Amino acid sequence: MEDVEGKYTVMKGLAAYSQITSRVRVTKFTLTLTGSSAHLGSRQITRLLTPLKTGHARPDPKPTRPHPPTRASLLCITPYINLIRKRSLSSLSPNSLLSDQSQISLLSQQSTMASSRSSSSGPQLTDELDIVIPTIRNLDFLEMWRPFFEPYHLIIVQDGDPTKTINVPEGFDYELYNRNDINRILGPKASCISFKDSACRCFGYMVSKKKYIFTIDDDCFVAKDPSGKDINALEQHIKNLLCPSTPFFFNTLYDPFREGADFVRGYPFSLREGVPTAVSHGLWLNIPDYDAPTQLVKPRERNTRYVDVVLTIPKGTLFPMCGMNLAFDRDLIGPAMYFGLMGDGQPIGRYDDMWAGWCVKVICDHLGLGVKTGLPYIWHSKASNPFVNLKKEYKGIFWQEEIIPFFQSATLSKESTTVQQCYVELAKQVKEKLSKVDPYFDKLADAMVTWIDAWDELNSGAPKAPNGKNA
Repeated sequence: MEDVEGKYTVMKGLAAYSQITSRVRVTKFTLTLTGSSAHLGSRQITRLLTPLKTGHARPDPKPTRPHPPTRASLLCITPYINLIRKRSLSSLSPNSLLSDQSQISLLSQQSTMASSRSSSSGPQLTDELDIVIPTIRNLDFLEMWRPFFEPYHLIIVQDGDPTKTINVPEGFDYELYNRNDINRILGPKASCISFKDSACRCFGYMVSKKKYIFTIDDDCFVAKDPSGKDINALEQHIKNLLCPSTPFFFNTLYDPFREGADFVRGYPFSLREGVPTAVSHGLWLNIPDYDAPTQLVKPRERNTRYVDVVLTIPKGTLFPMCGMNLAFDRDLIGPAMYFGLMGDGQPIGRYDDMWAGWCVKVICDHLGLGVKTGLPYIWHSKASNPFVNLKKEYKGIFWQEEIIPFFQSATLSKESTTVQQCYVELAKQVKEKLSKVDPYFDKLADAMVTWIDAWDELNSGAPKAPNGKNA
């Protein structure tokens, strides 16, 4: 142990931290940043700099309820916490922050995916992301998305008549699955996949072998930001997924990991490293995602407000997830992205994505994962028929007054440590508590379990190919 005097001045935007002079006792140690550790927040760093009485640097703490750091260690480390968290490892000079007596090895070559890819100007995650599109029509809309989608692999799930030919523009790499493929691949378990409803898209999540999924509807086009520039929705979703979420304490500057933002005064240092982001939920310009009664009351309403914001949905808060502009980490939350039993032969429709969102949020809260909403925007071009929608939604409008309180009060046991275990436990609760609302929920709960069985079966061995065209 030896005394080290630190004097640091760090500029941040137009504001400067005041020069801090404090005599602190720190232990020699080496800080190695590998994998997700490059997102070390102030909790982990300050704990590393707070020595134990034995004279050794503190080990990396458990992710829950750490001991508060000492005032001296906070004074010492605060000026460069944000520099590290902002993924500036390659330009960070350790000697400018600590004296020579302290050994800090910042391994920029081992920085995180986010840091390495944020500097890349080309498409990101081209080998790690699938784009899933449910459709009943020719996919001419892809021409507008060509500059952004062409480097990626597409999974097209054809709904309705499997004998109908779906035309896909040339130049795209894709697999196309129709109902015959679904029945052939899943066998009896195909009963859990909706028919004549966009909920069939979740089959694409199941057959994908990539880490990330982006799903979009075929009536959604490229939107423009206020400057008139085309919005690369996929690029923004990737940014959202590669940066941590902050579900345990609300930051009034919204996403602190975006350029030009940070944690505000009063935000607990123990929570600043955040948690992995499982879901990125995008929004829409032009046609808003309204329910049928609102559509009927406001038939001409259009969303023209572009709000430049990304925020984490707080723990314990549900939200109505929309599947038309959605991305998620399949490895983290994929098995919970089941869009339920909707459409043909079912008493309800247009609740598929919302059902998935409620299940996903409960499980994310339990497992310590984050959900973001806001940017990116897409241009939703076509309003669906409100009278047809009302017929699909009618029962759901009443049922949701009992469904939502169910999810608000749902808790999962500590024994459920995987997404599959959480989902099966949630299915049991659906059967026990919602079947009294309508027998449909008993059937839905069984389908939820079947979905997990099919997911595990399909993802345990070699992928099964579609009969549809592979480009």
